[in-house]
Amino acid sequence: MARLRSDFWVSAHLRRCAVEGVSAVQRRRGAPEAGAIFVKVDRLDGRADLYGPAPQALFEEAGEGDRRFETLMREALPPDVEDRLAREIRFDSDLWIVEIDDREGRHFLDLVG
Repeated sequence: MARLRSDFWVSAHLRRCAVEGVSAVQRRRGAPEAGAIFVKVDRLDGRADLYGPAPQALFEEAGEGDRRFETLMREALPPDVEDRLAREIRFDSDLWIVEIDDREGRHFLDLVG
C-alpha cells in the first residue's frame, strides 16, 4: 500500500487537531511527496515532547502504509527539543515540522510500541 504524501498528511493532521480543539501549526515545509515529519508538542508548562518517523521495519511486516511515529523526547526542555530539531534539519533539510500546543500533550499520532 502506498503511503500518503507528506503534504497531504500534514494538512490532514492539522485539520484533525483543529477538530479536536487543539492548536497546531506547520512550522516547516519539507519535501511534498516524502519528507520526514517531526511533531513537537509544547505542553505550555516548560516541557515539550518530540515525535519522529518510526523506522519502517517496526511496522512494515503488517503491510500497513500509514505513517507511524516514535517518541524521541518526552517532557524535555523546549530548548533541548529545538536543538534536536536543528540536528535533524542538518541531517535532512527536506523534513517537515508540525508544532502542537496542548497542556495534556495530545498529538493524535499513531505510535509504534
